Amino acid sequence: MTDIHCPLNAAAREYGNLPAIISGDKIISYGEYEQMVASVAVWLTEKGLTRGQRIAIVSNNRWEYLILLHAILRLGGVACPVSPRFPEKTILSVLKKIDCAAVVDSLNRLSPGTSREIRRVSPDTIFKNGMSHADKTWHSVTVDLERHATIILTSGSSAVPKAAVHSFGNHYYSALGSNRNVDVQPGDRWLLSLPLCHVGGLGIIFRMLLGRGTVVIPEVKENIGESMDKYGITHLSLVSTQLYRLLKEGLDLQTIRRLKAVLVGGGTVPASLITKADEAGLPVRTTYGLTEMASQVTTTAAKDHRERLSSSGKVLDYRSVKIDAGEILVKGKTLFTGYVGAGKMFLPVDDHGWFRTGDLGRLDADGYLTFQGRRDNMFVSGGENICPEEIESLLCLLPHISQALVVPVEDREFGFRPLAFIKTQQGKPVDQKKVVSHLERYLPRFKTPVAFYEWPEKADKDGLKPNRRYLTKL
Repeated sequence: MTDIHCPLNAAAREYGNLPAIISGDKIISYGEYEQMVASVAVWLTEKGLTRGQRIAIVSNNRWEYLILLHAILRLGGVACPVSPRFPEKTILSVLKKIDCAAVVDSLNRLSPGTSREIRRVSPDTIFKNGMSHADKTWHSVTVDLERHATIILTSGSSAVPKAAVHSFGNHYYSALGSNRNVDVQPGDRWLLSLPLCHVGGLGIIFRMLLGRGTVVIPEVKENIGESMDKYGITHLSLVSTQLYRLLKEGLDLQTIRRLKAVLVGGGTVPASLITKADEAGLPVRTTYGLTEMASQVTTTAAKDHRERLSSSGKVLDYRSVKIDAGEILVKGKTLFTGYVGAGKMFLPVDDHGWFRTGDLGRLDADGYLTFQGRRDNMFVSGGENICPEEIESLLCLLPHISQALVVPVEDREFGFRPLAFIKTQQGKPVDQKKVVSHLERYLPRFKTPVAFYEWPEKADKDGLKPNRRYLTKL
């Protein structure tokens, strides 16, 4: 057992008056943060929730979410963030799969009486009655790094998301290694631009906690650019779609100068998009990560030349990376403790502790990782392997194309052929002849898409990444 001083308790003692959370006009100091967490943890315990129990949270990002998350950790429970985008049937299936003892449903996504086996706790009751315990203190200020802390559903390409169990140490070392590469100081402000049911959102919380910075929760109607200007944001985490929209909105010089780092990841990021962001003056840090590694694995550094932004950077502290037959393998202190389901837990690693990510990539002589796509996105055309992400990245080199996604379409002669969906700037039509001519400069003809279609709006509505499965079915 390895215990450390609770990071929140330590931050409250050292920087009690500094802002820990900003949400609209509400500012919560580290001292208030600690007091709220301790109070809610006591109340939850008095209501019968105990150490080791799994407690689900179904909610959008809000300041109460952060309090509840840390209160669950403080009492020794396991926090299980569930996407509020899921339909009721999926939420219930997830709760049963991971054997939740209780669920906090702030959006009333679950109908009354839908599941009597799982206790429902009202968030209004928690924050009305839980705060009445403000005069009580939580005596334990240590955290066991090895104990289970969260269960996060993967956002991978499989039809059914897997439930990944992380220890407190996984999140702790993930944040510690990240902060050594992307510095966080008291007074810095990181916009919570990713959902807390995603490992990227949770990563922001732990990084700012260790760096004694401020987590800023944007209001529902605010776009990212407005939030950056309103709250004086210094750090950002974005997927490519968010970056594209931010550049389209435009930013003033003062807002850009205030930025210290913009992490961009979540899959293959178009080279043209990174170039535009760099030219706009954004301090871009490309990154590669996955749920099973508690967020980031590799990230570029501030000292890296801009040419390195075509890669995902070097491996961060407390992680290891290697390539085997073109596949990215990872291990380290941030590697999750296993998948859970049907009352069992298993960790699929080899005899040396390496986890196969299912991602394709390469490491250059200097240790920079280039992500090349998902192995399970690959398909065979006429006996040749085709990696959609390779074609997508080349399409996005064209200045008028902001996003591309390639899927297989059945073909009598070749089995499958590539087909491309393309999003253009200002919705301009694609000049297919120019696109084909561009691709044939870099690719053999069998990798050139047989057709090009406009980007459907629904492709962006189901999560942080484009819905490849939806486009494949069209």
